[in-house]
Amino acid sequence: MRSHIASFGIDVLCIARFRVALFRFALCGSILFLTSAWTPVTTFGSDRPFRAGAAEVDVNPTKLPVIINGYFNERTADRLQDRLRSRALVLDDGSTRIALAVVDNLMIPRRLIDLAKQMAHDATGIPVERIMVSATHTHTAPSVMACLGSRSDPAYERYLPGRIARSIQLAAERLTPARIGWTVVKDYDHNHCRRWIFRPDRMATDPFGARTVRAHMHPGFQSSNHVGPAGPPDVDLSLLALQTLDKKPLAVLANYAMHYYGATPISADFCGRFGDRLAELIGAADSDPPFVGIMSQGTSGDSMWMDYSRPAPKRSLDKYTDEVAQVAKQALASIRFRDHVTLSMAETTLTLVRRVPNRDRLAWARGVLEKLGDKPPHSQPEIYAREQIYLHEEPEVELKLQAIRIGDLGITAIPNEVYGITGLKIKKQSPLQPTFNIELANGAQGYIPPPEQHELGGYTTWPARTAGLEVGAEPKIVDALLGLLEQVSKSPRRPIQVPESRYA
Repeated sequence: MRSHIASFGIDVLCIARFRVALFRFALCGSILFLTSAWTPVTTFGSDRPFRAGAAEVDVNPTKLPVIINGYFNERTADRLQDRLRSRALVLDDGSTRIALAVVDNLMIPRRLIDLAKQMAHDATGIPVERIMVSATHTHTAPSVMACLGSRSDPAYERYLPGRIARSIQLAAERLTPARIGWTVVKDYDHNHCRRWIFRPDRMATDPFGARTVRAHMHPGFQSSNHVGPAGPPDVDLSLLALQTLDKKPLAVLANYAMHYYGATPISADFCGRFGDRLAELIGAADSDPPFVGIMSQGTSGDSMWMDYSRPAPKRSLDKYTDEVAQVAKQALASIRFRDHVTLSMAETTLTLVRRVPNRDRLAWARGVLEKLGDKPPHSQPEIYAREQIYLHEEPEVELKLQAIRIGDLGITAIPNEVYGITGLKIKKQSPLQPTFNIELANGAQGYIPPPEQHELGGYTTWPARTAGLEVGAEPKIVDALLGLLEQVSKSPRRPIQVPESRYA
């Protein structure tokens, strides 16, 4: 079931009407997006050259075995399948310097990222508010954040921040006059909604014993128990490219909303392998200065590589990576490079409450844990019982959000696993065109479903550290990010125009 997306918009609806519209969308396999006029940001030249530097450092664990998170239950691994890296990009327009680092990890808590930023600042002088650090969301890297049934690995927690800072430091040391350009292409074939709606007579039960699950991830290929996807994926493959003045490839920062492919631990998975394959395809594998290929995670909270409307494909991780890298290679050929652009970066914090357990659920959770004793939780009810205690003990959290302007290009940084529909809303309203979104940046607060998706239930809505924010968190985050984009662009967000449609 493939959706050819034109434009997007959503108005405030009552829950009942939205659920009917969402159900119709699932059956029809299409959705309308809103369009509106926009005013481009004008960039001006400078007497000082635009410079860029890129670097990567290994973040392989120094001690084995290590704890691996990303599953309901804790796992350990004692073999390195491929390199884990922190890849960094530093940009300088002559008056403003910014740094972006993308790390092969599932998710990194804000306290560790803040530590890495401070270490990078101490080494480079780049202000901490002009540094962005994100995770690629590989499910096969050492754990630095406890979640569900998994602990973090203490030794790796102590090791990782310094390596992230080192990648930024090396990128700053390699600053050189550079040319820059960007492009966005649609890649419909490698990214699909993984969250599907059950038939009404096939609804499932949540970990709390209630029959609330109307939508859930991974339905199985061509499942007869489901009616269709619960929302659209963001199929944009965005590319920010840098080259030396003599046109040698320097770095590419890519962005694609694909959750992860699946690999044997310890592995960087798709995002980690993409840069190496792209370097090979463009003849930059042994370039001097060293080429750095970076794949950042887009708004993939409800998307993955499987197209569940079709039979299961016969494809490996390496073949998938090659296919996406081939698309990127072709897109790079269309980029118009600029000798200079201006830079701007802004950040804000947003305090949100969590969906804490009520008295009855808290009593249930305590009862489950009392019976469990000192044993680690194993079943879903045991895991989610313990999660209720964590939510109860920390009822609100602070998010750090960022927006970056690179010429006319916009980038947002979000510390959540964001649905594709949220990313599309930000892109369509952004005053900067194009804009792309990097999730799991500057912290990790789990899934952030739009309010109407909470009504459909399922894993990505179950209250836990992996999905614990208030039901109204998503609109607040979108509004804050659009405000930051307005700030860095000095232009208003683009208004939404509601199309004449029965879905509007």
